[in-house]
Amino acid sequence: MAGVIERPGHRLLRPSSVLRDLGGGYIVNGIIGLIFSASGPVAVILAAGAAGNLGTAELTSWIFGVFVLNGILTLIASWVYRMPLAFAWTIPGTVLVGASLKNGLTWPEVLGAFLVTGLLILLVGLTGRVRNVMAALPTPIVMGMVAGVFLQFGLDIVNSVGSEPWVALPIVIAFFALHSHRTAMKLMPPIIGAFLVGIAAVAATGKFHMDDQASSPIASPVLQAPEFTVRGMMELVIPLAITVIVVQNGQGTAVLRAAGHRAPVNLVTVACGLWSVLGAGVGSVSSCLAGPTNALLVAGGRRDRQYIAALVFGVLAIVVGLFAPLFVELMQAMPGAFIATVGGLALLGALQNSFRSAFESRFTMGALVTFLVTVSDLTVLNIGSAFWGLVAGVLVSLAIERSDFRAKADAQAD
Repeated sequence: MAGVIERPGHRLLRPSSVLRDLGGGYIVNGIIGLIFSASGPVAVILAAGAAGNLGTAELTSWIFGVFVLNGILTLIASWVYRMPLAFAWTIPGTVLVGASLKNGLTWPEVLGAFLVTGLLILLVGLTGRVRNVMAALPTPIVMGMVAGVFLQFGLDIVNSVGSEPWVALPIVIAFFALHSHRTAMKLMPPIIGAFLVGIAAVAATGKFHMDDQASSPIASPVLQAPEFTVRGMMELVIPLAITVIVVQNGQGTAVLRAAGHRAPVNLVTVACGLWSVLGAGVGSVSSCLAGPTNALLVAGGRRDRQYIAALVFGVLAIVVGLFAPLFVELMQAMPGAFIATVGGLALLGALQNSFRSAFESRFTMGALVTFLVTVSDLTVLNIGSAFWGLVAGVLVSLAIERSDFRAKADAQAD
């Protein structure tokens, strides 16, 4: 264990050092990172929950877990390693869960898959060969699966504009208007601006309907019993583990590397496995190193002080999670078009990047087959299409794109 986990490159921070490193810019970056996580990504959770007809108690417990548990992990890791290591939850995995619930998988079966996924991620981390695992599957094929999983959320934006234009259209216009001006983007991230405009549109149209108010604004996480079935294991475990280790943690590591930080990938994987097991107990999807959030945290300031933004994010995430019942009630009072549009826009950049990564150069036929099978809702042996998309894509590439495998191996050898 000691030989697997990367050691911090310095002594443990003292509280006085943290206070000395505090700065307005880092605090603002931490707040922006939290607002981003509490807007579009939460809408994705609610949309997935709606697909499985989850009640308020289950959704509240889910949001408690992803914010409080990952907030605590963010505080510990960022303090110990003195770098921004913001942990959140796997958004592709959340979308995948929503699709599985819609196709008949029960919530206890999903919880069983969450638990086994966490154990699998932990095992991979303890091998010390995380980088090898990340490189084993061709990235285009993995991203073909991600594109297929995300596609419905993009289509939901279009459908929402058609069904409730007075709610959805202002959100879409605000999102792209902010995207079109670099200065505006720096002052107001597009998804946050779209979220705020959406709230105004809902208020103006009178579509905000608060039904049963939560009995207490403070969260009471619900311990939930998992159910272990072959279908649940096959349909979710491998795709979830791949999205965490290869897609999400890979993206988060790349973001931090571009900012000059060397993320401890073995530690990150082990921590994601442990926290995914803990989260499964309260009904939360697997933890991961957050790419978009970490990108916001390293958006400015000195590299050696950017961990402050992660600490701020961690503290605020815990606060949001503790008040999860109130947060869920407010979000559920919004019309379905608000949730679908904000959630879809939050994933739009990821959908674009997944298409780009899938069809940019190598393994393009394998990626295309993976994408087509994933969006087909194919079910074989009661196992969903994301798993079969990966299988089909790899087999096709092995059959007709062997030169791409050789080129990939030569590139890794160099």
